[in-house]
Amino acid sequence: MASHWETEVLTTCALDYMTWDNFYSEGPASVGPTTVRRFQVDQPRDVETFNRLSGELVPKQAETTLAEQERWMRAQGPLSTALLGYLESNAASYDAFIFFGYLYATTYFGLPLVKDKAYLAPLAHDEWPIYFTMWDRFFNLPKGFIFQTPEERQFLARRFRSHSFPGPIAGVGIDHPPVSDPDGFREKYNLHRPFLLYVGRIDASKGCADLFDWFVKRGDRLRHFQLVLTGSEVLPVPYDPDIIYLGFVSEEEKWNAMAACRWLILPSEYESLSISLLETWMVGRPAIVNAKSGVLRGHCRRSNGGVWYRNWRECEAFLGSIDDPTMSKLGAQGKRYVAENYTWDRVESTYVSVVPGKAYPRESEGSNRGKGAAPFEARSISPA
Repeated sequence: MASHWETEVLTTCALDYMTWDNFYSEGPASVGPTTVRRFQVDQPRDVETFNRLSGELVPKQAETTLAEQERWMRAQGPLSTALLGYLESNAASYDAFIFFGYLYATTYFGLPLVKDKAYLAPLAHDEWPIYFTMWDRFFNLPKGFIFQTPEERQFLARRFRSHSFPGPIAGVGIDHPPVSDPDGFREKYNLHRPFLLYVGRIDASKGCADLFDWFVKRGDRLRHFQLVLTGSEVLPVPYDPDIIYLGFVSEEEKWNAMAACRWLILPSEYESLSISLLETWMVGRPAIVNAKSGVLRGHCRRSNGGVWYRNWRECEAFLGSIDDPTMSKLGAQGKRYVAENYTWDRVESTYVSVVPGKAYPRESEGSNRGKGAAPFEARSISPA
């Protein structure tokens, strides 16, 4: 958005979303034309204590007090007194604030401080914390919203029936390399059999435990498949000769993996967008997704680029029966869907439309500033 607005990012010094340990240097830094201001997290998250607190609150969620809920939010983090103080002191200097992610302390405690200028990209889905009553007041505060999918907006309308949710569906833009090397990827990792690909955080909350359990016990007609995974290992990857864990890979390697796979598999029930799905479609490969995720199912319905399973028996049936021509057609339809809906030009114009009349044209950015035009200054706020 720096092509349209004078932008800043307010965020923390954290890198690890589990612990919120301070990693980056405090203070401002330039990333291209954008200033990134980082603030120290007050203290790291004690994951064990937080998980225990969550376990105590879930059974009595409907009866929890606001104080108990906000205690949970502070434990969730990341809590940065310095960031919140900066927001409060400098609110008058900026035209708009866009908060990303409803679930974290930066948003919950920060957005009310600038609510008259605040827009929220909730990144919301059907998960247990959103049923805390503290959100009933909170979701009435923003001036507007920016959604990732129609399903996200529909879910919020069901969850908060007395609220209105003005705002467009933006999503993200998908950049992809002009070429990829699927054959080179297969050769490099000795993948001479068809493989399923999982890309992202390897976590029980993403359905990976169920995926591993099914894959190890899969039926005989799928024994020729391998499972390749890339991403951070929150849940330990089990040992199996047909499970290949590559850890973090480069962007180039990720795209090569996507182009080389037979199917992208997404076992998660909880998604607000799924970039890995959109990226895999951009290289023309099909996807098989968990039907319990309305977002993933919605993408597949609109694109005709994938199929969704209600149980592992259905998953096996799809994998064992869909032929190559049909898979190629699914992948091509998914690619067309992404190309039509997830370009950066489209995303940028959507964000500009949220605050009409405040942007200056991209193509004349330099001349506008040279003539003394007053740029729109916006800040985005994210946990880390």
